[in-house]
Amino acid sequence: MAPTVDHPAAEDLRQRWARTVLAARGTDECLPSPYPYADELLSRWSEPQRHYHTVNHLRAVLDRIDELAEYAQDITAVRLAAWFHDAVYLPERSTNEERSARLAERALPELGLDERLTAEVARLVRLTIDHNPARGDRNGEVLCDADLAVLAGGARDYAAYAAAVRQEYGFVPPEVFRAGRAEVLRQLLALPRLFRTPLANERWEQAARRNLRGELELLTR
Repeated sequence: MAPTVDHPAAEDLRQRWARTVLAARGTDECLPSPYPYADELLSRWSEPQRHYHTVNHLRAVLDRIDELAEYAQDITAVRLAAWFHDAVYLPERSTNEERSARLAERALPELGLDERLTAEVARLVRLTIDHNPARGDRNGEVLCDADLAVLAGGARDYAAYAAAVRQEYGFVPPEVFRAGRAEVLRQLLALPRLFRTPLANERWEQAARRNLRGELELLTR
């Protein structure tokens, strides 16, 4: 059994998870309760190596998905993918998204969710490797836009985000981190559009690019 997560939003998130699962499968009482799965996921999101990829990030992504829900083809799949997209997170590894997708592929059938939905959730989780969904991939656009929304924060919020990312990679020497982080920022800036949904593009594109350029300048001075 997963330990109880001591976070102000934990109970609200547990209820949001349960509503999403029940919307996907119905209320068959013979199926497992969704709550232990919520507790297990929240426990994962609360691991000590996390400084940015935390419960707060999960909640923020879910909130942004709610704002962009009208653009999704299957909002339930997108919400479930948000729960799993960083469920496995070890900063020193490059396989987190793949392992998170495989976790979804194991857990969702246990909960009584069908094969089609499980496959879609796993596909969406894997999209967060590069945040570059194909044109017309409405579910992928909503998830990726919600995950990248942090890039459009105000100056103080963006600085806190960048500091938390650095803290997660505290084991990496400064010069190596600067080079790697700069490459990530360049890849993001090279995308024709960071945000694909109309609302996200209108609200967040310019601010995000400004923040990315500012961080890149600091890293490459």
